[in-house]
Amino acid sequence: MARIIRLWRAALVACMLCMSVAATAKETALELPASGSAVKADAGSVQFIGNATVLIRYAGFTILTDPNFLHKGEHVHLGYGLKSQRLTDPAIPLEKLPPVDLVVLSHMHGDHFDQLVQEKLDRNIPIVTTPEAAGALADMGFKNRHALATWDALVVRKGEASLRVTAMPARHGPPGGSAPLPETMGSMLEFGAGGKAGYRIYISGDTLVYDDLDDIPKRYPDIDLALLHLGGTRILGVMKVTMDGKDGVKLLQLVAPHHAIPIHYNDYDVFKSPLSEFEGEVKAAGLQGKVTYLKHGDTYRFKSGNRR
Repeated sequence: MARIIRLWRAALVACMLCMSVAATAKETALELPASGSAVKADAGSVQFIGNATVLIRYAGFTILTDPNFLHKGEHVHLGYGLKSQRLTDPAIPLEKLPPVDLVVLSHMHGDHFDQLVQEKLDRNIPIVTTPEAAGALADMGFKNRHALATWDALVVRKGEASLRVTAMPARHGPPGGSAPLPETMGSMLEFGAGGKAGYRIYISGDTLVYDDLDDIPKRYPDIDLALLHLGGTRILGVMKVTMDGKDGVKLLQLVAPHHAIPIHYNDYDVFKSPLSEFEGEVKAAGLQGKVTYLKHGDTYRFKSGNRR
């Protein structure tokens, strides 16, 4: 009986902590001009441009993630005098992008928001990101910034369509080793139209697997699609700061999406874990049917209610 009481008390404390976090999380709103045509929320797509940059089209929204449009041979700065060379070209040049409603920026690093983007991206485009990155964007002259701490949400409305972007926990490095690295976040994108729920996409951001991620499947037990930032990035060739293949499968098993796409795996010379490592771990775990591999420029198409 005493053990049962202790377990009940522990569960009660955990529930109270969860309620406390939910109570302190902030929600803000953004209204976008409605498009002229009716919103169709039955089909969408994810186009892989390169690195962590994808174009997500669904329910009348076009969303750009972590814009990185430098070309092969060019360098990005990672801070503290470190830089990295790009090994690939983006599938689409920056000037050829379609009209974008929203940018989701996981953190302020050169391979996620490069110098070309800093110079040429529209200063009025809405950008949802971390508080730290929002400060840097302000210094660059970007006006439409939406800073989210973990579990904060931005609700975007565009006519009858809605999109809720919630900041997920993420840590860009090992315990104690992430201090010199930028504040980062994952993202949960929840689409809806006409008052109906549509599709849920989880974007891991540059993170390692750690305890705070356990809360994601507790809060979001039904995720349609996950975009996993891999690469096994190592700073100075030693400190791992993004997931390698084994970590990617751990997160895949943890958040248990209906389907997943690996990104951020071969574009820079600081990446030390090839995509083949993740493929091997996926096969060993018997999860081949849950993963689609995209080459630069490829598009993954989905339908609401289609669990593939």
